[in-house]
Amino acid sequence: MNVTAMIPMVLVSQAMHVGEIIHLPPAKVKGEMSLEESIAKRRSIREFAAKPLSIEQIGQLLWAAQGITEKDKGLRAAPSAGALYPLETYVVLPEGVYHYNPQRHELKRVLAGDRRLELQKAARDQEAIGSAPAVLVFTGVYERTAAKYGDRASRYVSIEAGHACQNVLLQATAQNLASVPVGPFEDTQVAKIINLAKNENPLYLMPVGYPME
Repeated sequence: MNVTAMIPMVLVSQAMHVGEIIHLPPAKVKGEMSLEESIAKRRSIREFAAKPLSIEQIGQLLWAAQGITEKDKGLRAAPSAGALYPLETYVVLPEGVYHYNPQRHELKRVLAGDRRLELQKAARDQEAIGSAPAVLVFTGVYERTAAKYGDRASRYVSIEAGHACQNVLLQATAQNLASVPVGPFEDTQVAKIINLAKNENPLYLMPVGYPME
């Protein structure tokens, strides 16, 4: 079942089952806030209002992280060593866990149910993760980069995760949203909570939402 991208995520997900698809709205390439202003205003914020994000906001954040910016060559928003793109991106919402497909700019529901509090416990009980309306999870498949760069792969993949993370932070700021990158967590627990493949390594957790006023 395909669902319209114009309905808020909280309404869409109630009618969905694992494996079903959400087609995201086309990403905007021009916004109301300049890059310079986004850089100046960006702050790490850990307290979020209880207001859900729209599907448009979620789609824009995911596009900034790993979206396709040149269709002919398949190039993405964040640079990648050798254009090998080892990153995978998930978004954890109250309704379930969704995997982002950059090529189709869509989400696939891979798990049902709210996993945010489980992620919070896996991340040294950082409340920002449990209270945010959305949590982005970046994972890395080292083999994709190692095929060309050998033992440098782990370094290059980590660098790439930083590129994608900064893109999300600036895009969130441009949307008047708040976020913070979270690195301290138990890898095996995070992998189990969102049911990662054996070759996927969790790299970053990023809670995102409206800042608490």
